[in-house]
Amino acid sequence: MTVVRRVTAWLRAPRSRHSALRRRVNAAARLIAALTIAGGIYTVFSPASYAGEQPLSRGAQDGQGLFNNYCISCHGQNAEGVPGRGPSLIGVGSAAVEFQVTTGRMPATRQEAQVERKDPALTDDQARQIGEYIQSLGGGPQLPDGDEFTAGGDPAVGGELFRVNCSSCHAFSAGGGALSSGKYAPSLAPATDRQIYAAMLTGPQNMPVFGDNQLTPQEKRDIIAYVQQLKKDKDPGGWGLGRYGPVPEALVIFLLGIVGLVFATLWIAGKS
Repeated sequence: MTVVRRVTAWLRAPRSRHSALRRRVNAAARLIAALTIAGGIYTVFSPASYAGEQPLSRGAQDGQGLFNNYCISCHGQNAEGVPGRGPSLIGVGSAAVEFQVTTGRMPATRQEAQVERKDPALTDDQARQIGEYIQSLGGGPQLPDGDEFTAGGDPAVGGELFRVNCSSCHAFSAGGGALSSGKYAPSLAPATDRQIYAAMLTGPQNMPVFGDNQLTPQEKRDIIAYVQQLKKDKDPGGWGLGRYGPVPEALVIFLLGIVGLVFATLWIAGKS
């Protein structure tokens, strides 16, 4: 009986070893297949492959040259960013680039709590070319065609939307206001239609993003129509005091009234 068991075990041993080897081979094959699939998915959807497969248009080529002259020192080769200097621009879209460049915020001279608006270093066409190049690297939000977005916009509807979504930072008159940590919401007086649309679409600096799910393209046009209408309104009653509302107006009236009463009292006292 012992001899039979030993013979049986000897006959089964190679099969067990063969089965274990087969399991190991199958596991290795599955691992290689999974890695191959993951690598293929990354290759298809990665920004680098997207940029490499799409030939650059003439505008994007010009934008690449401008980027290498004005932006590469902070945003790095292929706009991948430089630690401590500037973030990656992959996926930010042409709208963000156009806003930053046309408002003079970029190229930035130094890092600070908030980059201020200044005279732009590049023209609007050059800003669009850089935006076209950045768009080719990884996509992102884009502005509609055209320079004027007030056509078809309803200032009355835009006023309601502005008061709900924008006035808490930019004030009811779009004159801007202070925020925390040395930051502020700028005045919208110098902003163009495209700049306002780009700001809502991309949320620069402290501003939240108002994508098409939050504000539809038509609602964005309504807000732009309202903001631009504010610039045309006059103050028939006199000095508007910045249109900050009844508080500064009451303060001015109070101070002028007190000063007037003091002088009137002194005048009466001198006469008597």
